[in-house]
Amino acid sequence: AMSYAIVFSSKTGNTQLLADTLHNFLPQEDCYYFGIPNPAAMEADTIYVGFWTDKGHCNAEIADFLKHLKGKDIFLFGTAGFGGSAEYFKKILTAVENYIDSSNTVIGSYMCQGRMPQSVRERYIKMKNSPLPIPNIDKMIENFDNAVSHPDETDLQRLKDAVAHIKNADAN
Repeated sequence: AMSYAIVFSSKTGNTQLLADTLHNFLPQEDCYYFGIPNPAAMEADTIYVGFWTDKGHCNAEIADFLKHLKGKDIFLFGTAGFGGSAEYFKKILTAVENYIDSSNTVIGSYMCQGRMPQSVRERYIKMKNSPLPIPNIDKMIENFDNAVSHPDETDLQRLKDAVAHIKNADAN
């Protein structure tokens, strides 16, 4: 069997939830490493790499880890506070793939929306009440409120489907 590692970084627990879901879904006995970026993970054949979105990219710690991978099968998964648009997720994933050496193969990817800390909403409200008009502030508050329930059960099921799809492709 192919060994795998799950490497992730999670600031608010969203990416951790995806990582835990993967860990419970994949065969436990093949799991070589589970946790934050660590050279030990590089011993596995397949590496599931989880990130949170920072200014349209993966967070720096994950970018740094990805740069060191050579000759691996990589599955990317991540969460972003702003959701709802497949194009937006695609743009982030394209940015993340730029950190990956061409000796690796990206076997799949999955992104979903993730809740943001309450402090973000409070900041938006302050901005809304400031004398300067802030474009799109109502949209930002609406997006924050939509994000609160994510990642939800549907998001987690879609992650499992995305991974199952690869495993089945391998078997054929």
